[in-house]
Amino acid sequence: MTKKIEPGRTLTRASLREAVYSCCPTLSRAEARQILDATFEEISEALVRGESVKLRSFGSFNVRAKRERVGRNPKTGVEAPICSRKVLTFKASPVLIAQVNGLPTEHLEEAD
Repeated sequence: MTKKIEPGRTLTRASLREAVYSCCPTLSRAEARQILDATFEEISEALVRGESVKLRSFGSFNVRAKRERVGRNPKTGVEAPICSRKVLTFKASPVLIAQVNGLPTEHLEEAD
């Protein structure tokens, strides 16, 4: 199911939906859309609740709280307060990192 896309092109929701549709011939396009939308909705809701999302052989998403601090405009040097906030972090799995670098992943998938 790995379809090559030309360099510089962005993978979109529509292309993911098409990939789900093409790999499961019994699904209608509407069902493929529902599956993909439900998946993203579940991931989003878990992150809003502050839960971690771990996708095997892909990576993990985490929500991290950042405290309030004083920042500095690098151009002017003027200090400005930066409010406390939550940030979303992503850590790629060793399997994904190896795939991006064109390395074999057989031994990594067992440990993941």
